[in-house]
Amino acid sequence: MTAMRPEVFIVDDDDSVRAAVARLLTSAGHAVRTFGSAEEFLSSECAQGRGCLVLDIRLPELDGMALQERLNAAGAPFPVIFLTGLGDVPTSVRAMKSGALDFLPKPVRDDVLLQAVDAALAVEARACARRVEELHLAERYHALTPREREVLGLVLQGRLNRQIAREIGLSEKTVKVHRGRLMAKMGVRTVAQLVRLAARMGLVSEATTREPDAPAPPGLGTVPGRTSSRPTLAIATAAPVERSARAGRPQ
Repeated sequence: MTAMRPEVFIVDDDDSVRAAVARLLTSAGHAVRTFGSAEEFLSSECAQGRGCLVLDIRLPELDGMALQERLNAAGAPFPVIFLTGLGDVPTSVRAMKSGALDFLPKPVRDDVLLQAVDAALAVEARACARRVEELHLAERYHALTPREREVLGLVLQGRLNRQIAREIGLSEKTVKVHRGRLMAKMGVRTVAQLVRLAARMGLVSEATTREPDAPAPPGLGTVPGRTSSRPTLAIATAAPVERSARAGRPQ
């Protein structure tokens, strides 16, 4: 699918309901596509597109709940608004736990449905923005050299430049060069910003610990005696780079 504009996908086996909902949403300025079954939606390019679902919970063969679960499992969690004429409390609870944004009874008031669709598209827009940002973060991270990733891992552990230099066999000046380059590539100016980016990429986890006497890593100030968030390395950022035969020589 090449269209970047989010659409509203209506999946309902009742022709009259599909047509009425489509007319309402089109009149409100939304781009709309309609489907008579879950299978028809899944076989279309829309299943890889952007938008939200207005979904009948009672569908032939694959029902609305099963469609939602299949999309979630495939990593395409569209915001879902369920419409149903036969809803019950357990079903609505299950739908909401699976990530549905709303569960509306048929017939639904026009203003209620329009508000629900606006809210779903706002959720989708935020999720899309997060995905784009995560992609850009990954591109920045993969632009780092192996040595810069090694230095990054040690910075995230709270090591000072002199400590990093001793550990990887370089001069402190060379470590500063690598550190400056990696921070420029990551688009940050402080260690605190670097830690936040690393946490969003899954490189560190924010483990809350009480360490009254332990110094905070650079850029992550703490007050003695108070609980503080300390970055904990979650995964190896790079395989160790072979030490330079001569300290001070950039690698």
